[in-house]
Amino acid sequence: MAVGARTCGGPGCLDIRVTPNESTDPAETPSTEPGRAKPAFATISTAYYPTIVAIFAPLLLISNISATKGVAFGPLFGEWSIITDGGFFLFPLAYVLGDVLSEVYGFKATRRAIYLGFAIAAIGALSFWLTMLLPAADFYPNQDAFEAVVQAFFQVLLASLAGYLVGQTLNAFVLVRIKEFTKERHLWARLIGSTVVGEFADTVVFCLIAAGAIGITDADDLLTFIAIGFVYKTAVEILLMPITYRVIAWVKAREPSYKVT
Repeated sequence: MAVGARTCGGPGCLDIRVTPNESTDPAETPSTEPGRAKPAFATISTAYYPTIVAIFAPLLLISNISATKGVAFGPLFGEWSIITDGGFFLFPLAYVLGDVLSEVYGFKATRRAIYLGFAIAAIGALSFWLTMLLPAADFYPNQDAFEAVVQAFFQVLLASLAGYLVGQTLNAFVLVRIKEFTKERHLWARLIGSTVVGEFADTVVFCLIAAGAIGITDADDLLTFIAIGFVYKTAVEILLMPITYRVIAWVKAREPSYKVT
Protein backbone atom coordinates (compact mmCIF):
# COMPACT_ATOMS: atom_id res chain seq x y z
CA MET A 1 0.00 0.00 0.00
CA ALA A 2 1.52 3.32 -0.99
CA VAL A 3 2.36 6.11 1.41
CA GLY A 4 0.54 9.38 0.83
CA ALA A 5 1.62 12.89 1.80
CA ARG A 6 -0.53 15.81 2.93
CA THR A 7 0.24 19.37 3.80
CA CYS A 8 -1.41 21.79 6.19
CA GLY A 9 -0.65 25.01 7.98
CA GLY A 10 -1.78 24.20 11.53
CA PRO A 11 0.26 23.02 14.52
CA GLY A 12 -0.95 19.45 14.04
CA CYS A 13 0.44 19.28 10.53
CA LEU A 14 3.12 16.76 11.38
CA ASP A 15 0.49 14.32 12.67
CA ILE A 16 -0.89 13.90 9.15
CA ARG A 17 2.19 14.62 7.08
CA VAL A 18 2.85 10.94 6.45
CA THR A 19 -0.26 8.79 6.59
CA PRO A 20 -0.84 5.42 4.94
CA ASN A 21 -3.48 5.51 2.21
CA GLU A 22 -6.28 3.46 3.72
CA SER A 23 -8.98 1.90 1.65
CA THR A 24 -12.57 2.72 2.56
CA ASP A 25 -13.62 -0.76 1.50
CA PRO A 26 -13.79 -2.92 4.66
CA ALA A 27 -12.91 -5.98 2.58
CA GLU A 28 -9.55 -4.40 1.75
CA THR A 29 -8.81 -3.09 5.26
CA PRO A 30 -7.45 -5.74 7.66
CA SER A 31 -8.81 -5.15 11.13
CA THR A 32 -9.50 -6.66 14.50
CA GLU A 33 -12.92 -5.00 14.58
CA PRO A 34 -15.36 -4.40 11.70
CA GLY A 35 -14.38 -1.20 9.88
CA ARG A 36 -11.42 -0.49 12.20
CA ALA A 37 -7.91 -0.77 10.74
CA LYS A 38 -4.86 -1.83 12.72
CA PRO A 39 -2.08 0.71 13.29
CA ALA A 40 0.54 0.83 10.55
CA PHE A 41 4.01 -0.64 11.02
CA ALA A 42 6.83 -1.40 8.60
CA THR A 43 8.74 -4.66 8.24
CA ILE A 44 12.35 -4.83 9.42
CA SER A 45 13.81 -6.34 6.24
CA THR A 46 14.87 -2.95 4.86
CA ALA A 47 17.97 -0.75 4.98
CA TYR A 48 16.46 1.75 7.43
CA TYR A 49 15.82 -0.57 10.39
CA PRO A 50 19.37 -1.98 10.65
CA THR A 51 20.82 1.51 10.14
CA ILE A 52 18.82 2.91 13.07
CA VAL A 53 19.68 -0.10 15.23
CA ALA A 54 23.38 0.29 14.34
CA ILE A 55 23.23 3.74 15.96
CA PHE A 56 20.76 2.82 18.71
CA ALA A 57 22.51 -0.23 20.20
CA PRO A 58 26.06 1.16 20.72
CA LEU A 59 24.66 4.19 22.58
CA LEU A 60 23.98 1.87 25.52
CA LEU A 61 27.63 0.80 25.76
CA ILE A 62 29.02 4.31 25.25
CA SER A 63 26.66 5.91 27.78
CA ASN A 64 27.48 3.21 30.34
CA ILE A 65 31.20 3.90 30.10
CA SER A 66 30.55 7.62 30.45
CA ALA A 67 28.23 6.99 33.41
CA THR A 68 31.04 5.56 35.57
CA LYS A 69 31.94 9.16 36.47
CA GLY A 70 29.77 11.01 38.95
CA VAL A 71 29.15 14.64 37.98
CA ALA A 72 28.09 17.57 40.19
CA PHE A 73 27.17 21.04 38.93
CA GLY A 74 27.27 23.53 41.76
CA PRO A 75 26.65 24.29 44.49
CA LEU A 76 23.91 26.42 42.93
CA PHE A 77 21.66 27.30 45.89
CA GLY A 78 23.34 27.13 49.26
CA GLU A 79 24.92 23.67 49.34
CA TRP A 80 22.57 22.16 46.73
CA SER A 81 24.15 20.85 43.53
CA ILE A 82 22.87 19.10 40.43
CA ILE A 83 23.96 15.47 40.82
CA THR A 84 24.16 13.28 37.74
CA ASP A 85 26.56 11.01 35.83
CA GLY A 86 28.77 11.38 32.78
CA GLY A 87 26.30 9.63 30.49
CA PHE A 88 23.56 12.21 30.97
CA PHE A 89 23.93 13.79 27.52
CA LEU A 90 23.89 10.51 25.57
CA PHE A 91 21.17 8.37 27.11
CA PRO A 92 18.18 10.49 26.00
CA LEU A 93 19.26 9.95 22.39
CA ALA A 94 18.69 6.22 22.80
CA TYR A 95 15.09 6.94 23.82
CA VAL A 96 14.57 9.20 20.82
CA LEU A 97 15.74 6.41 18.51
CA GLY A 98 13.61 3.97 20.49
CA ASP A 99 10.59 6.16 19.77
CA VAL A 100 11.41 6.12 16.06
CA LEU A 101 11.71 2.33 16.05
CA SER A 102 8.49 1.84 18.04
CA GLU A 103 6.46 4.24 15.91
CA VAL A 104 7.63 2.91 12.55
CA TYR A 105 8.37 -0.77 13.19
CA GLY A 106 6.33 -1.73 16.26
CA PHE A 107 6.94 -3.31 19.66
CA LYS A 108 8.51 -6.62 18.59
CA ALA A 109 11.03 -4.96 16.29
CA THR A 110 11.97 -2.46 19.01
CA ARG A 111 12.36 -5.25 21.55
CA ARG A 112 14.77 -6.95 19.14
CA ALA A 113 16.83 -3.75 18.99
CA ILE A 114 16.87 -3.62 22.81
CA TYR A 115 18.20 -7.17 22.95
CA LEU A 116 20.90 -6.27 20.44
CA GLY A 117 21.85 -3.35 22.67
CA PHE A 118 22.19 -5.75 25.58
CA ALA A 119 24.37 -8.08 23.51
CA ILE A 120 26.76 -5.28 22.55
CA ALA A 121 26.97 -4.10 26.17
CA ALA A 122 27.64 -7.68 27.34
CA ILE A 123 30.43 -8.10 24.77
CA GLY A 124 31.93 -4.81 25.94
CA ALA A 125 31.74 -5.88 29.60
CA LEU A 126 33.37 -9.24 28.85
CA SER A 127 36.13 -7.55 26.84
CA PHE A 128 36.91 -5.07 29.64
CA TRP A 129 36.90 -7.85 32.24
CA LEU A 130 39.31 -10.02 30.24
CA THR A 131 41.55 -7.02 29.61
CA MET A 132 41.59 -6.25 33.34
CA LEU A 133 42.73 -9.82 34.08
CA LEU A 134 45.59 -9.74 31.60
CA PRO A 135 49.01 -9.16 33.20
CA ALA A 136 49.99 -5.50 32.97
CA ALA A 137 53.25 -4.58 31.26
CA ASP A 138 55.97 -3.07 33.43
CA PHE A 139 55.69 0.22 31.56
CA TYR A 140 51.89 0.48 32.07
CA PRO A 141 51.28 2.64 35.17
CA ASN A 142 47.46 2.72 35.25
CA GLN A 143 46.41 -0.82 36.15
CA ASP A 144 44.78 0.22 39.43
CA ALA A 145 42.88 3.04 37.74
CA PHE A 146 41.78 0.71 34.93
CA GLU A 147 40.53 -1.86 37.45
CA ALA A 148 38.60 0.82 39.36
CA VAL A 149 36.85 1.99 36.18
CA VAL A 150 36.06 -1.55 35.04
CA GLN A 151 34.65 -2.52 38.44
CA ALA A 152 32.47 0.59 38.47
CA PHE A 153 31.47 -0.14 34.89
CA PHE A 154 30.09 -3.55 35.83
CA GLN A 155 27.82 -2.06 38.49
CA VAL A 156 26.76 0.77 36.18
CA LEU A 157 26.19 -1.74 33.38
CA LEU A 158 24.00 -3.88 35.64
CA ALA A 159 22.04 -0.77 36.64
CA SER A 160 21.74 0.38 33.06
CA LEU A 161 20.68 -3.02 31.75
CA ALA A 162 18.01 -3.34 34.44
CA GLY A 163 16.78 0.22 33.94
CA TYR A 164 17.07 0.02 30.17
CA LEU A 165 15.12 -3.24 30.01
CA VAL A 166 12.30 -1.88 32.16
CA GLY A 167 12.28 1.63 30.72
CA GLN A 168 12.68 0.92 27.03
CA THR A 169 10.21 -1.96 27.16
CA LEU A 170 7.60 0.25 28.84
CA ASN A 171 8.44 3.09 26.46
CA ALA A 172 7.86 0.91 23.39
CA PHE A 173 4.80 -0.80 24.88
CA VAL A 174 3.06 2.45 25.86
CA LEU A 175 3.82 4.11 22.52
CA VAL A 176 2.43 1.18 20.53
CA ARG A 177 -0.65 0.85 22.75
CA ILE A 178 -1.45 4.56 22.37
CA LYS A 179 -0.98 4.20 18.61
CA GLU A 180 -3.60 1.45 18.57
CA PHE A 181 -6.13 4.10 19.59
CA THR A 182 -4.76 7.18 17.81
CA LYS A 183 -3.46 5.54 14.57
CA GLU A 184 -1.50 8.21 12.68
CA ARG A 185 -2.92 11.11 14.71
CA HIS A 186 -1.50 12.77 17.83
CA LEU A 187 2.08 11.56 17.56
CA TRP A 188 2.99 14.06 20.27
CA ALA A 189 0.76 12.18 22.75
CA ARG A 190 2.50 8.89 21.98
CA LEU A 191 5.97 10.39 22.32
CA ILE A 192 5.31 12.29 25.54
CA GLY A 193 3.23 9.54 27.18
CA SER A 194 5.75 6.80 26.46
CA THR A 195 8.66 9.03 27.49
CA VAL A 196 7.20 9.91 30.89
CA VAL A 197 6.48 6.26 31.74
CA GLY A 198 9.68 4.82 30.31
CA GLU A 199 12.09 7.45 31.63
CA PHE A 200 10.60 7.39 35.14
CA ALA A 201 10.96 3.60 35.44
CA ASP A 202 14.41 3.63 33.86
CA THR A 203 15.71 6.44 36.06
CA VAL A 204 14.50 4.98 39.35
CA VAL A 205 15.90 1.51 38.64
CA PHE A 206 19.20 2.82 37.27
CA CYS A 207 19.87 5.32 40.05
CA LEU A 208 19.10 2.90 42.88
CA ILE A 209 21.61 0.37 41.54
CA ALA A 210 24.30 2.68 40.11
CA ALA A 211 24.49 5.28 42.90
CA GLY A 212 27.12 3.42 44.92
CA ALA A 213 29.33 2.84 41.87
CA ILE A 214 29.72 6.56 41.19
CA GLY A 215 30.10 7.53 44.84
CA ILE A 216 26.57 8.59 45.84
CA THR A 217 25.85 7.39 49.39
CA ASP A 218 23.78 10.23 50.89
CA ALA A 219 19.98 9.87 50.72
CA ASP A 220 19.46 13.50 49.71
CA ASP A 221 22.01 13.16 46.90
CA LEU A 222 20.28 9.97 45.76
CA LEU A 223 16.89 11.69 45.60
CA THR A 224 18.47 14.58 43.69
CA PHE A 225 20.15 12.09 41.34
CA ILE A 226 16.78 10.43 40.60
CA ALA A 227 14.81 13.68 40.28
CA ILE A 228 17.36 15.44 38.08
CA GLY A 229 17.78 12.37 35.90
CA PHE A 230 14.05 12.00 35.28
CA VAL A 231 13.35 15.69 34.70
CA TYR A 232 16.40 16.17 32.49
CA LYS A 233 15.84 13.11 30.29
CA THR A 234 12.14 13.84 29.87
CA ALA A 235 12.79 17.51 29.10
CA VAL A 236 15.46 16.66 26.52
CA GLU A 237 13.12 14.28 24.70
CA ILE A 238 10.35 16.88 24.66
CA LEU A 239 12.75 19.53 23.35
CA LEU A 240 13.96 17.09 20.69
CA MET A 241 10.40 16.22 19.69
CA PRO A 242 10.42 18.39 16.52
CA ILE A 243 13.50 16.46 15.36
CA THR A 244 11.90 13.14 16.34
CA TYR A 245 8.79 14.11 14.35
CA ARG A 246 10.85 14.82 11.25
CA VAL A 247 12.94 11.66 11.53
CA ILE A 248 9.79 9.55 11.90
CA ALA A 249 8.14 11.33 8.97
CA TRP A 250 11.28 10.90 6.85
CA VAL A 251 11.51 7.15 7.56
CA LYS A 252 7.78 6.59 7.01
CA ALA A 253 7.86 8.44 3.69
CA ARG A 254 10.77 6.33 2.41
CA GLU A 255 9.81 3.00 3.97
CA PRO A 256 7.97 1.08 1.23
CA SER A 257 6.70 -1.53 3.69
CA TYR A 258 5.02 1.02 5.97
CA LYS A 259 1.34 0.21 5.60
CA VAL A 260 -1.74 -0.85 7.52
CA THR A 261 -1.34 -4.45 8.60
